[in-house]
Amino acid sequence: MRKLLNTLYVTSQGSYLSKEGETVVVEQEKRKMLQVPVHTIGDIVCFGNVLCSPFLLGFCAERGVSISFLTEYGRFLACVRGPVSGNVLLRRRQYRMADDEPATAGIAANVVSGKLANCRIVLNRTVRDHSAKVDAEALKEASKNISRIIERVPRMAGTDEVRGLEGQAAAEYFRVFNHLIVDQKHDFVFGERSRRPPLDEVNALLSFAYTLLAHDVRSALETVGLDPQVGFLHRDRPGRHGLALDIMEEFRPVVADRLVLSLINRRQLCKKGFRKAAGGAVTMDDDSRKTVLVEYQNRKKEQVYHPYVEETVPIGLLFFVQANLMARHIRGDIDGYPPFFWR
Repeated sequence: MRKLLNTLYVTSQGSYLSKEGETVVVEQEKRKMLQVPVHTIGDIVCFGNVLCSPFLLGFCAERGVSISFLTEYGRFLACVRGPVSGNVLLRRRQYRMADDEPATAGIAANVVSGKLANCRIVLNRTVRDHSAKVDAEALKEASKNISRIIERVPRMAGTDEVRGLEGQAAAEYFRVFNHLIVDQKHDFVFGERSRRPPLDEVNALLSFAYTLLAHDVRSALETVGLDPQVGFLHRDRPGRHGLALDIMEEFRPVVADRLVLSLINRRQLCKKGFRKAAGGAVTMDDDSRKTVLVEYQNRKKEQVYHPYVEETVPIGLLFFVQANLMARHIRGDIDGYPPFFWR
């Protein structure tokens, strides 16, 4: 389980990964840059022009280490992994439940309730800690509006209605997101959420952080034997990991968004670390990307209290805990899926 904390990110272009004994070796221009024992790695994520030897691919598949390939800027391309783990009966129950509208709506409602409650935590903490630097009234108003939406979620009759409320709350949250930036306000300005492509520095950071989060959640789901593509809140779509997107919703505000805000507000990133392409897309340079990766890994080591399991666990293991809780609900061991509420 601890392996979920250890992801090897390879961002240097032209790197070559190979197997040497029981280790993974990273080389550049035939120079050995890094050598890591395979038992300390849960996943390998390769960005851009990174090659892997066939022997390493087979070795990692046997050892349960997945290798994911992304573009240089974080768009998922493909993943190599070994045999699917877990009980086939669990996945069959997952598929049946995904076709059951009342069951789907119940899970979707819980996922959205967890996400919106955690959005309020981010807004309320900013008011508490930086009331003199932000528009506190705007943040308080958005928090109250989201609270009213949370009260309506359990009363929704179907999944589409739950999605509608989630969209309303997201609009409230991102309407005031720029107020959460308390430093470098002129260099980092958030207007609205833009995804493909990100049109400003903040959106570039959010999209990259969400990519990292989605990867870890997907790995956790596969570890417990669930199919990450078959979700409840997110509709099935070829190539989309619907269940991974479901589970990561409750972590977006408190893991990804807070990471982005910390990097900006603590001046760990600066505007010169970004560039705008001719089409308007904003991307990070290598140094900025490495800073995000290092801080994301550090954030995963922080300890937090999980109110449902009543234990303190590293953030990096929260994804595994929630994947297990989802599996328990699908098996019928618990009545509903309990989302993670940040405290």
